[in-house]
Amino acid sequence: MQLNGIKPAAGAKHAKRRVGRGIGSGLGKTAGRGHKGQKSRSGGYHKVGFEGGQMPLQRRLPKRGFKSHLLQFNAEVSLTSLELLGAAEVDLLSLKQAGLVGQMIKVVKVIKTGEIKIAVKLNGIGATAGAKAAIEAAGGSVA
Repeated sequence: MQLNGIKPAAGAKHAKRRVGRGIGSGLGKTAGRGHKGQKSRSGGYHKVGFEGGQMPLQRRLPKRGFKSHLLQFNAEVSLTSLELLGAAEVDLLSLKQAGLVGQMIKVVKVIKTGEIKIAVKLNGIGATAGAKAAIEAAGGSVA
């Protein structure tokens, strides 16, 4: 293969449609824009969601629910992650150092995903009912 022999795949490139070049081209006179109206003019268009002055859909529908800004400080840790961590005592600082949760996290909860076989003591970390049962069955505790 030579640099001067490189060309695009067949059918990948095609000539740009040139409008307004006479009736013989098939796109002369109005150039495919139809007759009159806002869309026929240059620069004539409207913003997304504009419905000609009618109350737009996004304003007709009611607002619903909200997303708490405090969620960015919460995190979940699975039982599998605790197993891989392999520490006897786990607290927020040890999870941050291991990279299991972000540095901004303030509240951590252990969820029952996977299994745990080692005894782990949780300090200052919450756990779901299922996760708590699994930790205690493995000989650990949730403080």
